[in-house]
Amino acid sequence: MDNTSNNENKHSFLRGAMVLGASMVIVKLIGMVFKIVLSRMFGGVGTGIFNTAYELYNPLFTLATAGFPIAISRLVSENITRKRYNDVKLIHKISVPIFIITGIICFTIMVFGSFIYINIIKAPEAIYAILFLSPTIFFGCLMSIYRGYFEGTRNMVPTAISEVIEASSKLIIGVSASYLTIFFALKEFDKNGTVLGKAYENAEQARDAIIPLAVGISILGISLGAFFGFIFLLIRYKVKGSGITKEQYAAAPAPVPTKQMVKTLIKTALPIGAGSIIMSLASTIDVTLINMRLYSVMQTSPDELLSVYNSLIPQSVIDNGQVHIFLFGCYGMALTLMMIVPAVTQVFGTSALPSVTAAWTNGDKKILKARMESVLRVTFLVTIPAGLGLAVFSQPIMNLLYGNSSVVSEVEIAARVLCVMGIAVIFTSTSTPICSMLQAVGRVDVPLKLLSIGVIIKIILNYTLVGIPKINIQGASVGTLVCYIFVTIVGLCILCKETKIIPDFYNILIKPMCSAVICILLSYGFYRLLLLVMDNKFTILLVIIFAVISYAVTLIVMKTITKEDLARMPMGNKIVKVLEKRKLIR
Repeated sequence: MDNTSNNENKHSFLRGAMVLGASMVIVKLIGMVFKIVLSRMFGGVGTGIFNTAYELYNPLFTLATAGFPIAISRLVSENITRKRYNDVKLIHKISVPIFIITGIICFTIMVFGSFIYINIIKAPEAIYAILFLSPTIFFGCLMSIYRGYFEGTRNMVPTAISEVIEASSKLIIGVSASYLTIFFALKEFDKNGTVLGKAYENAEQARDAIIPLAVGISILGISLGAFFGFIFLLIRYKVKGSGITKEQYAAAPAPVPTKQMVKTLIKTALPIGAGSIIMSLASTIDVTLINMRLYSVMQTSPDELLSVYNSLIPQSVIDNGQVHIFLFGCYGMALTLMMIVPAVTQVFGTSALPSVTAAWTNGDKKILKARMESVLRVTFLVTIPAGLGLAVFSQPIMNLLYGNSSVVSEVEIAARVLCVMGIAVIFTSTSTPICSMLQAVGRVDVPLKLLSIGVIIKIILNYTLVGIPKINIQGASVGTLVCYIFVTIVGLCILCKETKIIPDFYNILIKPMCSAVICILLSYGFYRLLLLVMDNKFTILLVIIFAVISYAVTLIVMKTITKEDLARMPMGNKIVKVLEKRKLIR
């Protein structure tokens, strides 16, 4: 490989991570705004209905894709490294019918399975949400045809743009449509005393009646967003192609037989997909059990459970038998914040996979070690301060984002959940890149095994703890924490053993951890001082700004971040020059 190629490969991970990272920040911010606005609009019960629909969708979508996007990315990267460009073309050709067929099958299963699922979890209100979400499976499969392919060529831009289109569409269409649904329903009630032709005694009952349909309408925006994302990727591929030239196709050897490529693709995808399927199915089983256990506790020990929250749960929710949906909605509000960080670190794993695969394929241990350390370093720099920050400042952060007169109770309960979820986020976020690197070095079976064991641990803990009235929904976050501690630690040990590489843990873990702890301690002290002069929900904004600045300074002073790290960032060379002049970095 020539020097130009070496230089290009050296920075490919960071460039890809920057592109996907920037888009992921935008997408997650849009998604967070989307869920926060809907939670404010729908309350705990509506949020519970929204999240219930996703718990059926997730395993079916995972089953539909079955690890093929990652397998395509890995095989495309591997064949480009070997200059087998005709094999790359064949991989794309094979993927089209696979995703179309599986998308149609899983869409059909979700539509008909929804009527069974809502009876199991005692949530008939969720039927509209589930039905309106089902087309997203099909359009998501169509997007996967192109996303895995582009990522394998290390072109992260199409995936990034399609994700932004998808998120923007769901925000604009979903929020607008659901708001109008509630607006016109209440207008009908004011005029006729009815909602959709059915009479109600008061406005509160009328609003409760329209919420399930409004949630479904908001989810319809998600399905349309997936459709628009697919249209962009299709046009992008038709207009600009894959980036492989005609000359490269002509010079490349003939592709392997189609049957052989299909076998290779399936052999690569199934272990990867099995892990994802198990996690998604486990999540659905977990959520089903959580709802069933909460429902059971309310039947056997209602006073003991309700005493935990000191009248925070509205009486109308208790009277309607929706306490289990309400508490699950509060859990979902905390989960919305928690999942931002794993989504960002998933980008590190997705972007690293082609680069780590190339280094492993070429047998270059020096570059492989650098790739692994780069992924782990960037991951810990993000996950540790983010997780500690969410845990320590759970209450003010929830108040800032969700707090208003209509969801005060939900915010209080969700903040308690987020305290534990904040610590869990460190491990959930770190496990994803580790599993991606295991897949990249050919151990696609390991994530499946680890996640299977972790899921068993999680289900047992959740079933046990949620069934204790004094713990109830708080127990779900403990199960998540213990599950991912196991996956992260054991996964990292196996990665080191498989590659025979021991990363520099002092620089990639200890120094980021110390920097993060110092930052959080300083920020908490600053927060307590601010409360002496101002006490409102916007106080935390000043604390967040202070935390970002203090963390950046701490990273530089402790030399946790290097000149090379900064130089690879946008405008990094200018930042390096400024810091060098002030002798803050060498």
